[in-house]
Amino acid sequence: MDIDAALDEIREFLPCATPLAWFDAAVANQTDLLVDHANCEKKAAATAMNLMYRHIESPRLLVTMARLAREELLHFQQVVELMTARGIAYSYLGPSRYMASLRELISADRHQALVDTLLTGALVEARSCERFAGLAPRLDPELGKFYRSLLKSEARHYRDYLGLAREIAGADIGDRLAMFKTREAALVTRPDPAFRFHSGVPEPA
Repeated sequence: MDIDAALDEIREFLPCATPLAWFDAAVANQTDLLVDHANCEKKAAATAMNLMYRHIESPRLLVTMARLAREELLHFQQVVELMTARGIAYSYLGPSRYMASLRELISADRHQALVDTLLTGALVEARSCERFAGLAPRLDPELGKFYRSLLKSEARHYRDYLGLAREIAGADIGDRLAMFKTREAALVTRPDPAFRFHSGVPEPA
């Protein structure tokens, strides 16, 4: 699948489009954008590693998460190198409400929790891909090229997570996915007190 087709699929999958106000805030807050992007890549690698440790019963999950963790760590390295070249220090930023709020919906049942975590991963990767595509033409050529270069792997991560969720669920995932999508749409479109890579619409100053 070429990247344009992948983006069309992702936009159809997502419950809503990122509001233009978020892209305006991202362009105006590129230091926080890059720092939080690095954090997101590191956390994505950690999530993949955690799934590998906790769920050893699925060879396909182990192999897929191993590749995903490797790619996310490479992206983390690339973002940090970009930041260093631009004189941006890698510093602590508090977490956004986005992931914490999505994780509130994850079941306490071990099997369902795995499916829910995979569905959450699919949504997060799809949203990242949509935002990379929207940011690329709005940023300087170097950063825009970098974000475009991430689209292929991030689109594959979305499909990997969604495919594994469907395979492991052993049942229809439509209702669970709809629940996560409803929450995700609210998080993306409502006012958010802190700008982050996965934040909602920035609150007026």
